[in-house]
Parts: sequence; structure tokens; C-alpha cells
Amino acid sequence: MTGSAKATVFIDNERVIVTEYRFQPGDNTGWHRHGHDYVVVPLMDGKLKLKTKDGETFAEMKKGAPYFRKEGVEHDVISANDGEYAFIEIELK
Repeated sequence: MTGSAKATVFIDNERVIVTEYRFQPGDNTGWHRHGHDYVVVPLMDGKLKLKTKDGETFAEMKKGAPYFRKEGVEHDVISANDGEYAFIEIELK
């Protein structure tokens, strides 16, 4: 991904990829397509703007409340927060 959010890979093995994404206000992941099913675990409450081929939406994130998405999602994720924001992404290989 080519965005401005800081991505730190903690685990990358034959079964999973675990990455922490840290955003400053307005940072983004860059446009990408998920090649694996994945789970996102927010590390704090916050709001993210999601840009897709169909337009823009906003997602309210709650600390510790995970969500699951299937392989194939294409989007750019942008922080819509006034301060730092972070989540953990767990990709299932």
C-alpha cells in the first residue's frame, strides 16, 4: 500500500499476516484490494472514511470491537479523526 498511514507488520507466516495501522489526521492506507479474508480490531474509538468504486462512506469504530470482511474488498481507508488513530488488521491466509 502506498498511503501515508504507518503500517507495522508484527506477524507474517504461512497462516496469517498481522499488521498495525497508525494514522495521523487525514492519513490513508492508499487504494488496495484485499487478497485474503481479514479481521480488523480497532485499538481506540474513532471514525474512518472509506472510499470505494461506489463512493464514500464513514465507519464508526469502537475500541476492541472487531469486524470481519471477505477477500476482494477494494478501498482506500482515511482517518476522519482529530488525533491519532490505530487498528490491527489480521489477514487469514
